[in-house]
Amino acid sequence: MIRHLVLFKLNDGVERDDPRVVAGDRAFRELAGQVPELEFWECAWNITDRPIAYDYAINSAVADEDALKRYIEHPAHQAAAGQWREFATWVIADYPF
Repeated sequence: MIRHLVLFKLNDGVERDDPRVVAGDRAFRELAGQVPELEFWECAWNITDRPIAYDYAINSAVADEDALKRYIEHPAHQAAAGQWREFATWVIADYPF
């Protein structure tokens, strides 16, 4: 199994209630039912306000590196990530577990 972790930081001046952010959150929440490679999927807003904290997190799992590649290339994932490019930056970690 491969764990796929993504942490998002909203760009300066962008708030969670921005319509683009609301739509981006919805797009990520809907991925679980659209991408068959996802064996585990959760996403949520950070609840702390520490300066080093990121704003939003995705924690997911796929079977192997081939499944990770298919997930990344899936049109629904590409569309959701494309929305977030407009208002956030992120870091990613993929590792076997």
